[in-house]
Amino acid sequence: MRRALAGLTTRGRSFVAAGATAIVCAFVLGERDLLRAGVLVLALPLLCTLAVARTRYRLACARRLDPPRLPVGREARVDLRLENVSRLPSGLLMVEDRVPYALGGRARFVLDRIEPHGKRELGYRIRSDVRGRYRVGPLTVRLADPFGMVELIRSFSLADTLTVTPAIVPLPSERLSGAWTGGGDSIAGAVSAAGEDDVIPREYRHGDDLRRVHWRSTARHGELMVRREEQHFQSSGTLFLDTRRSAHWGDGVAGSFEQAVSATASIGVHLVRAGLHLRYVTDAGEALPAASADGGFEGLLLDTLAVARRSKGTSLTAGIAALRGRTGKEADGLVIAVFGVLSAEEARSVAAARRGTGTCVAVLVQGHGPAGHAGGGASGRAGSDPAGLLRASGWRVVAVRSAADLPGVWAQAGQAGEDFVRDGA
Repeated sequence: MRRALAGLTTRGRSFVAAGATAIVCAFVLGERDLLRAGVLVLALPLLCTLAVARTRYRLACARRLDPPRLPVGREARVDLRLENVSRLPSGLLMVEDRVPYALGGRARFVLDRIEPHGKRELGYRIRSDVRGRYRVGPLTVRLADPFGMVELIRSFSLADTLTVTPAIVPLPSERLSGAWTGGGDSIAGAVSAAGEDDVIPREYRHGDDLRRVHWRSTARHGELMVRREEQHFQSSGTLFLDTRRSAHWGDGVAGSFEQAVSATASIGVHLVRAGLHLRYVTDAGEALPAASADGGFEGLLLDTLAVARRSKGTSLTAGIAALRGRTGKEADGLVIAVFGVLSAEEARSVAAARRGTGTCVAVLVQGHGPAGHAGGGASGRAGSDPAGLLRASGWRVVAVRSAADLPGVWAQAGQAGEDFVRDGA
């Protein structure tokens, strides 16, 4: 009852004040008719409060987000189902689903009446131009009396999470070589791909599956021969993102950090869908361990990048150590690193991470600011600019002003031998 009295609307509070005033004036002036009128005016909101407080509606709520993860600028649909599981019909209900301001604000609906065991389907759309993880819900129901004297708010506990990922830019199908690992009986990539005549059999071993017996070779050799297992190759690689606050400038979507995050997401999705066994590293160290596409790495990467923020660190030491791998050796295999502003000393440290036959690609995100803030020049002189230092150590370097420029220079990353810088703008 105390909570119900706290739910008096402006109209209800006005009636209480008017009734109390009329009663006081009736005693002062000795007017019985005024007393009766004051009691009636005061009793009406109190009776409404009692009626609403004793309401025993039992409501059930279900929510569905479609899809629960989407890129910035796309719309998601929220479907709500409200069910009256009690034996009494509901009164006037105002339903509001709590939605963050970045997703479009409040979602309100007015329901006149829900019959016993009846259902109501509601729906609305949300979108965000800012990546992040947002909480949608819980659903609140406002109960009101027919006179509008009192209004109670009851809330469900159910809430869902919407993940808004960075913008994904489709990239051309340019193949990049990595470190190939795998297991099996043969070092060939696909031993039996050309047909039975090209199968290289071996002698039968205890425990081999009889379904692998190669009868033609068995008849030729006079003993059981089985097909060799196909070698399963998995190309591995490392995706690196420089999140240091000092390496990026500008705010909002046009800032270099947002463009670097979008470029990292685009490259990561492209490589995972190409079948690479990828891991994700930042300047603070390894953020996501190696995982294949079957292990859901694409979703984990997008979820991580959706909440990526600039770090307060100023050094690349931890990131380069993670880039070299757990064994402490220089980076081998495929490495694609996305940087903002690099100093000459930092470029030398990054260049030293590549030794051997590994393919290393540096994506320098310059943003839409002054040329003096660019991550690397296009002059190509080794020792004078970060891009030249990286190229001199065997890195392939591409420079873009935004993630939208990445498809135009992605073919550069697949070129072997001739590495140069081309401004994507």
